[in-house]
Amino acid sequence: MDNGAGPNLLLPLHPCKTIHLVRHAQGIHNVEGDKNFKALLSPEYADAHLTPLGWQQVDNLRKDVQNCGLTKRIDLVVMSPLMRTLQTAVGVFGGEGYTDRMDAAPFMVTNAGKSSRAAISSLNSPPFIALDLCRERMKGHPCDNSRRISDYQFLFPAVDFSQIESDEDTFWKADVLEPVEDVVTRSSKLINWLLKREEKEIAIVSHGGFLVHTLRAFENDSHPLLKEEICKPFANCELRSMVIVDRR
Repeated sequence: MDNGAGPNLLLPLHPCKTIHLVRHAQGIHNVEGDKNFKALLSPEYADAHLTPLGWQQVDNLRKDVQNCGLTKRIDLVVMSPLMRTLQTAVGVFGGEGYTDRMDAAPFMVTNAGKSSRAAISSLNSPPFIALDLCRERMKGHPCDNSRRISDYQFLFPAVDFSQIESDEDTFWKADVLEPVEDVVTRSSKLINWLLKREEKEIAIVSHGGFLVHTLRAFENDSHPLLKEEICKPFANCELRSMVIVDRR
Protein backbone atom coordinates (compact mmCIF):
# COMPACT_ATOMS: atom_id res chain seq x y z
CA MET A 1 0.00 0.00 0.00
CA ASP A 2 1.26 3.46 -0.90
CA ASN A 3 1.14 5.59 2.25
CA GLY A 4 2.71 8.61 0.58
CA ALA A 5 5.98 8.17 2.45
CA GLY A 6 8.02 7.72 -0.73
CA PRO A 7 9.20 4.83 -2.93
CA ASN A 8 9.66 1.35 -1.53
CA LEU A 9 13.31 0.38 -0.97
CA LEU A 10 14.88 -3.06 -1.27
CA LEU A 11 17.24 -3.52 1.65
CA PRO A 12 19.55 -6.51 2.33
CA LEU A 13 18.37 -8.93 4.99
CA HIS A 14 21.90 -9.30 6.37
CA PRO A 15 24.68 -6.84 7.26
CA CYS A 16 26.94 -5.91 4.37
CA LYS A 17 30.43 -4.55 3.91
CA THR A 18 31.94 -2.97 0.82
CA ILE A 19 35.45 -4.27 0.17
CA HIS A 20 37.87 -2.64 -2.26
CA LEU A 21 40.60 -5.08 -3.35
CA VAL A 22 43.85 -3.56 -4.63
CA ARG A 23 46.88 -5.37 -5.98
CA HIS A 24 50.15 -3.60 -5.22
CA ALA A 25 51.70 -1.41 -7.91
CA GLN A 26 54.62 -2.63 -10.02
CA GLY A 27 57.54 -3.84 -7.90
CA ILE A 28 61.12 -4.32 -9.02
CA HIS A 29 60.53 -8.08 -9.08
CA ASN A 30 57.64 -7.72 -11.55
CA VAL A 31 59.85 -6.22 -14.27
CA GLU A 32 61.96 -9.35 -14.79
CA GLY A 33 59.52 -11.78 -13.21
CA ASP A 34 56.87 -11.06 -15.86
CA LYS A 35 59.41 -12.04 -18.54
CA ASN A 36 60.99 -14.98 -16.77
CA PHE A 37 59.25 -16.57 -13.78
CA LYS A 38 62.52 -18.04 -12.51
CA ALA A 39 63.85 -14.49 -11.97
CA LEU A 40 61.62 -14.31 -8.90
CA LEU A 41 64.04 -16.69 -7.19
CA SER A 42 66.75 -14.03 -7.17
CA PRO A 43 67.67 -12.76 -3.67
CA GLU A 44 68.16 -9.25 -5.09
CA TYR A 45 64.36 -8.89 -5.10
CA ALA A 46 63.95 -9.59 -1.37
CA ASP A 47 61.02 -7.54 -0.03
CA ALA A 48 60.73 -5.81 -3.40
CA HIS A 49 59.95 -2.09 -3.44
CA LEU A 50 58.01 -0.17 -6.10
CA THR A 51 59.54 0.92 -9.38
CA PRO A 52 59.16 4.49 -10.74
CA LEU A 53 56.36 3.13 -12.94
CA GLY A 54 54.81 1.59 -9.85
CA TRP A 55 54.73 4.98 -8.14
CA GLN A 56 53.15 6.46 -11.26
CA GLN A 57 50.46 3.78 -11.03
CA VAL A 58 49.95 4.72 -7.38
CA ASP A 59 49.55 8.39 -8.30
CA ASN A 60 47.02 7.53 -11.02
CA LEU A 61 44.90 5.35 -8.74
CA ARG A 62 45.07 7.97 -5.99
CA LYS A 63 43.61 10.56 -8.39
CA ASP A 64 40.86 8.14 -9.42
CA VAL A 65 39.77 7.29 -5.86
CA GLN A 66 39.83 10.95 -4.89
CA ASN A 67 37.85 12.08 -7.95
CA CYS A 68 35.10 9.49 -7.35
CA GLY A 69 34.89 10.28 -3.64
CA LEU A 70 36.06 6.84 -2.51
CA THR A 71 38.86 8.24 -0.37
CA LYS A 72 36.36 9.96 1.92
CA ARG A 73 34.25 6.78 2.30
CA ILE A 74 37.02 4.38 3.33
CA ASP A 75 36.79 3.52 7.04
CA LEU A 76 39.80 1.18 7.21
CA VAL A 77 42.82 0.21 5.11
CA VAL A 78 44.32 -3.26 5.55
CA MET A 79 47.54 -4.30 3.87
CA SER A 80 50.10 -7.08 3.62
CA PRO A 81 53.24 -6.20 5.64
CA LEU A 82 55.64 -6.01 2.72
CA MET A 83 57.35 -2.95 1.27
CA ARG A 84 55.44 -2.87 -2.02
CA THR A 85 52.00 -3.23 -0.41
CA LEU A 86 52.78 -0.71 2.33
CA GLN A 87 54.01 1.82 -0.25
CA THR A 88 50.93 1.24 -2.42
CA ALA A 89 48.50 1.54 0.51
CA VAL A 90 49.88 4.78 1.94
CA GLY A 91 50.43 6.23 -1.52
CA VAL A 92 46.86 5.61 -2.68
CA PHE A 93 44.86 6.11 0.52
CA GLY A 94 47.18 8.17 2.76
CA GLY A 95 47.13 11.90 3.41
CA GLU A 96 48.88 14.68 1.57
CA GLY A 97 52.42 15.95 2.10
CA TYR A 98 53.68 15.64 5.67
CA THR A 99 54.72 18.55 7.88
CA ASP A 100 56.62 17.83 11.09
CA ARG A 101 54.28 17.96 14.07
CA MET A 102 54.08 16.29 17.47
CA ASP A 103 50.49 15.02 17.38
CA ALA A 104 50.51 12.90 14.19
CA ALA A 105 53.26 10.61 12.89
CA PRO A 106 53.52 10.19 9.11
CA PHE A 107 52.30 7.09 7.33
CA MET A 108 55.62 6.95 5.48
CA VAL A 109 58.94 8.69 6.10
CA THR A 110 60.90 10.38 3.32
CA ASN A 111 62.50 8.00 0.79
CA ALA A 112 61.15 4.84 2.45
CA GLY A 113 62.06 1.80 0.39
CA LYS A 114 64.22 3.80 -2.07
CA SER A 115 61.09 5.64 -3.14
CA SER A 116 62.60 9.12 -3.59
CA ARG A 117 59.25 10.28 -2.23
CA ALA A 118 58.45 12.88 0.39
CA ALA A 119 56.88 11.77 3.66
CA ILE A 120 53.14 10.99 3.55
CA SER A 121 50.81 12.39 6.20
CA SER A 122 48.36 10.39 8.30
CA LEU A 123 46.17 13.38 9.13
CA ASN A 124 42.43 12.97 8.48
CA SER A 125 42.99 9.37 7.33
CA PRO A 126 41.35 6.11 8.45
CA PRO A 127 43.30 3.47 10.42
CA PHE A 128 45.91 1.49 8.48
CA ILE A 129 46.48 -2.05 9.78
CA ALA A 130 49.10 -4.54 8.53
CA LEU A 131 48.05 -8.22 8.56
CA ASP A 132 49.87 -11.44 7.72
CA LEU A 133 46.52 -12.89 6.68
CA CYS A 134 46.68 -11.07 3.34
CA ARG A 135 50.26 -12.04 2.46
CA GLU A 136 50.96 -13.52 -0.96
CA ARG A 137 50.77 -17.27 -1.46
CA MET A 138 54.13 -18.58 -0.24
CA LYS A 139 56.30 -20.06 -3.01
CA GLY A 140 59.75 -19.50 -1.54
CA HIS A 141 60.32 -16.34 -3.55
CA PRO A 142 62.61 -13.83 -1.81
CA CYS A 143 60.36 -10.96 -2.96
CA ASP A 144 57.74 -12.28 -0.50
CA ASN A 145 60.16 -12.38 2.44
CA SER A 146 59.51 -9.39 4.69
CA ARG A 147 62.07 -7.52 6.75
CA ARG A 148 61.79 -7.05 10.52
CA ILE A 149 58.54 -5.46 11.65
CA SER A 150 60.58 -3.02 13.75
CA ASP A 151 62.17 -1.80 10.49
CA TYR A 152 58.75 -1.21 8.98
CA GLN A 153 57.61 0.61 12.12
CA PHE A 154 60.44 3.10 11.60
CA LEU A 155 59.63 3.58 7.90
CA PHE A 156 55.82 3.60 8.29
CA PRO A 157 55.29 5.09 11.79
CA ALA A 158 51.51 5.59 11.67
CA VAL A 159 50.70 2.10 10.33
CA ASP A 160 49.42 -0.31 12.99
CA PHE A 161 51.58 -3.48 13.09
CA SER A 162 50.20 -4.73 16.42
CA GLN A 163 48.37 -7.67 14.79
CA ILE A 164 51.71 -9.24 13.79
CA GLU A 165 53.13 -11.24 16.68
CA SER A 166 56.78 -11.72 15.71
CA ASP A 167 59.39 -9.16 14.72
CA GLU A 168 60.99 -11.76 12.46
CA ASP A 169 59.22 -13.11 9.39
CA THR A 170 58.10 -16.53 10.61
CA PHE A 171 55.57 -16.76 7.78
CA TRP A 172 58.00 -17.08 4.86
CA LYS A 173 60.01 -20.25 4.27
CA ALA A 174 62.39 -20.96 1.43
CA ASP A 175 61.49 -23.80 -0.95
CA VAL A 176 58.01 -24.22 0.52
CA LEU A 177 54.91 -24.06 -1.68
CA GLU A 178 51.85 -23.08 0.32
CA PRO A 179 48.87 -25.32 -0.56
CA VAL A 180 45.96 -23.54 -2.21
CA GLU A 181 43.72 -24.83 0.57
CA ASP A 182 45.82 -22.94 3.12
CA VAL A 183 45.58 -19.73 1.10
CA VAL A 184 41.80 -20.07 0.92
CA THR A 185 41.71 -20.69 4.68
CA ARG A 186 43.71 -17.49 5.25
CA SER A 187 41.39 -15.48 3.02
CA SER A 188 38.37 -16.87 4.88
CA LYS A 189 39.94 -15.86 8.21
CA LEU A 190 40.58 -12.38 6.81
CA ILE A 191 36.97 -11.95 5.68
CA ASN A 192 35.67 -13.17 9.04
CA TRP A 193 38.01 -10.74 10.82
CA LEU A 194 36.64 -7.90 8.69
CA LEU A 195 33.01 -8.91 9.25
CA LYS A 196 33.51 -8.68 13.01
CA ARG A 197 34.72 -5.11 12.79
CA GLU A 198 32.51 -2.03 12.83
CA GLU A 199 33.92 -0.42 9.67
CA LYS A 200 31.61 -0.66 6.66
CA GLU A 201 33.87 0.25 3.74
CA ILE A 202 37.34 -1.27 3.72
CA ALA A 203 40.31 -1.29 1.34
CA ILE A 204 42.61 -4.33 1.20
CA VAL A 205 46.00 -3.87 -0.46
CA SER A 206 47.50 -7.27 -1.19
CA HIS A 207 48.98 -9.46 -3.92
CA GLY A 208 47.70 -10.87 -7.18
CA GLY A 209 47.72 -14.54 -6.22
CA PHE A 210 46.10 -14.02 -2.84
CA LEU A 211 43.38 -11.75 -4.25
CA VAL A 212 42.40 -14.20 -7.00
CA HIS A 213 42.19 -17.09 -4.53
CA THR A 214 40.07 -14.87 -2.26
CA LEU A 215 37.61 -14.09 -5.05
CA ARG A 216 37.43 -17.72 -6.16
CA ALA A 217 36.09 -18.56 -2.72
CA PHE A 218 32.99 -16.53 -3.67
CA GLU A 219 32.46 -18.13 -7.11
CA ASN A 220 29.50 -20.22 -6.07
CA ASP A 221 27.77 -17.19 -4.52
CA SER A 222 28.19 -15.08 -7.68
CA HIS A 223 26.04 -14.74 -10.79
CA PRO A 224 27.29 -17.11 -13.56
CA LEU A 225 28.14 -14.13 -15.78
CA LEU A 226 30.42 -12.75 -13.05
CA LYS A 227 32.35 -15.88 -12.19
CA GLU A 228 34.87 -15.62 -15.02
CA GLU A 229 35.15 -11.85 -14.68
CA ILE A 230 35.89 -11.64 -10.96
CA CYS A 231 38.55 -14.35 -11.05
CA LYS A 232 40.70 -12.81 -13.78
CA PRO A 233 44.29 -12.02 -12.74
CA PHE A 234 44.80 -8.56 -11.25
CA ALA A 235 46.94 -5.99 -13.03
CA ASN A 236 49.39 -3.99 -10.93
CA CYS A 237 47.55 -1.34 -8.91
CA GLU A 238 44.15 -2.55 -10.14
CA LEU A 239 41.18 -1.95 -7.82
CA ARG A 240 38.03 -4.09 -7.76
CA SER A 241 35.10 -3.49 -5.45
CA MET A 242 32.68 -6.04 -4.04
CA VAL A 243 29.92 -6.21 -1.47
CA ILE A 244 30.10 -9.03 1.08
CA VAL A 245 26.90 -10.13 2.81
CA ASP A 246 27.29 -11.48 6.33
CA ARG A 247 24.98 -14.52 6.46
CA ARG A 248 26.22 -15.87 9.77
